[in-house]
Amino acid sequence: MNVQIRTKDITLNDSTKAHIEAAIEQFKKFSMDITTTNVVLTKEKNGVGVEFEFHIAHNTPIVINQSDRDLDAAIDVAIDRASKALRRMHDKNTDHRTVSIKDLEVEEQEV
Repeated sequence: MNVQIRTKDITLNDSTKAHIEAAIEQFKKFSMDITTTNVVLTKEKNGVGVEFEFHIAHNTPIVINQSDRDLDAAIDVAIDRASKALRRMHDKNTDHRTVSIKDLEVEEQEV
């Protein structure tokens, strides 16, 4: 997965960068084949803006925009929203009607 973190009119310290990268690593638990993740941090009139853009193979990209007065708060809310969107896409793509192995064994014994 390619990760690009870009800033505009903001200086990014190491702890904030590490926080963003750790959150992106957590998104791998959805096993979604995310090819590219772009993070853009911009300074706005009333605070900062955070944009997460996930490019997923064989799917439409997911774009999350969040604005807040505090950079850390905006990043945390954007991470939560991105996690929710990826979880929903994962649940949508996962077949929940599969038959377990135990059910197959019971069906074979009944026959």
